[in-house]
Amino acid sequence: MFKSRDLKLIVADLGFYCLNTSFQRLCLHLLRSTSQISGKVKLREIKMVEKTKGRKEEVVTREYTINLHKRLHGCTFKKKAPKAIKEIKKFAQNAMGTTDVRVDVKLNKYVWSRGIRSVPRRVRVRIARKRNDDEDAKEELYSLVTVAEIPTEGLKGLGTKVIDDED
Repeated sequence: MFKSRDLKLIVADLGFYCLNTSFQRLCLHLLRSTSQISGKVKLREIKMVEKTKGRKEEVVTREYTINLHKRLHGCTFKKKAPKAIKEIKKFAQNAMGTTDVRVDVKLNKYVWSRGIRSVPRRVRVRIARKRNDDEDAKEELYSLVTVAEIPTEGLKGLGTKVIDDED
């Protein structure tokens, strides 16, 4: 039997992440029904348990479709292509969790292919998280962003795809 002060640990061990009050009540009900809590427990005693972001250390390759149109809305014409490259880098940082992002020459040429103003609406990219071989590198991992082959049906509706590396 657990006491109410151990409730945070119980909730974390069972994998419940209390996001709102209705979910907290559900956690409390489940814990009471399994008789893991002794005595009265008030709702305010349930502490919020935050999901911790694990360190992304494995080498992986994924394909994403980036909607540049919504990211460049309202951007000045003469700044669209440079801003598109910055947005692709920002997307790769968030997706892979690395600050060192390198954009391939072919992807840069693809973005700039129709000029500075007419950037493609969507881009299918392949982002690979790789190990940094430099001894004096700040980070042990970096992300390489390349352009992926575009299907004939179009880019809409394509989800994220994990690519198995054949090394």
